[in-house]
Amino acid sequence: MSDSRLAEKKTFTFGEAQALLPEVIRLTEEAASTVEEVRTAMAEQGAREEKVREQVDRIVAAWARALVARGLEVKGLWLVDFDSGSGYYCWRYPEPSLQFFHSYDDGFSGRMRIQ
Repeated sequence: MSDSRLAEKKTFTFGEAQALLPEVIRLTEEAASTVEEVRTAMAEQGAREEKVREQVDRIVAAWARALVARGLEVKGLWLVDFDSGSGYYCWRYPEPSLQFFHSYDDGFSGRMRIQ
């Protein structure tokens, strides 16, 4: 079992989630930028789509592991949930701040604005 699956499940207060968000944004911006650089460079080199996808998958997996190691839940590409104990504070790149919450049952489609 990988270390990312062994990460302890964590619950966050809104303040704790807000305090961690700048690091989440930084890690996500770096990964998203790297994905675009890889896609561009490999396209210029004429790489097969399969090779591009493999490289992108590695970058995204490393990003996800970094966030899971911090107790977060990765719900999709550049989509992260902070478990509050009663639902999730939900953030999606490139949102500038933590603005949404959803219940455990509603998921992304049930996001409600916090502020």
